[in-house]
Amino acid sequence: MNFRIGYGYDVHALADGLRLVLGGVEIEHSKGCVAHSDGDVAIHAICDALLGAAALGDIGLHFPDTSDDFAGIDSRILLRRTAALLAERGYRVGNIDCTIAMQRPKLRPHIDAMRTALAADMNIAVDCVSVKATTTERLGFEGREEGVSASAAALIYRTDSEAQSATAPARQRQQ
Repeated sequence: MNFRIGYGYDVHALADGLRLVLGGVEIEHSKGCVAHSDGDVAIHAICDALLGAAALGDIGLHFPDTSDDFAGIDSRILLRRTAALLAERGYRVGNIDCTIAMQRPKLRPHIDAMRTALAADMNIAVDCVSVKATTTERLGFEGREEGVSASAAALIYRTDSEAQSATAPARQRQQ
């Protein structure tokens, strides 16, 4: 089997009166992410981890924030499209591990819903998705409640038969 690991990171500023969406779940809070899309840093970090593992660039390459097509878009759509890009190349998502850093609100009550949403969008089992939350002990931009960050690691894989079928068109072009 062919295993690959990717890493992703994203950060967004927080501002009063905006929606806060993390891991595909809207969370009640006085502040939300300033972003071209819905600003879901968890999903953006996961997309980057998946794309990086497959050597397909990053989220900005596939879903540029300069495009009106992605203005205000639900990041779950971007995650589903990312998973589809990987599937087209014969890859499957093995597991995801994501950490969200922000001072408030407490995210623990929302983590199970995040895991469920993320797993559904990637078409994997919930026990293959880990979401953790941390504060920065009031240090840095997260601690001052100026922003939120997320990091993610992804394992993707394809079986030998998937690898052969995914590379067959490339081999035919070379001949």
